[in-house]
Amino acid sequence: MTAAVQLVAMALVAVFGTALVLTTEPKRQVIVSGPFSLSLIVLLTVLQAPDVVLSAVVVGLIGYPVMVLFALAKINSHQVEE
Repeated sequence: MTAAVQLVAMALVAVFGTALVLTTEPKRQVIVSGPFSLSLIVLLTVLQAPDVVLSAVVVGLIGYPVMVLFALAKINSHQVEE
């Protein structure tokens, strides 16, 4: 049973990881990184790595998207000024 759950979780990570790599626009990458991060969190939970899950929640769902969106906003504001 646990092997099947692990296999499904790994397949989800593979699918969402592929979708993330194939996305070329940065704003869309931020959107696609959400489900990818959630799939990683599910996989790490299934693999019983709670300390890594906590780090993945903070970085994958909060830190990374916020920093990328701030960087994109800063780039756009510089382009408007010129």
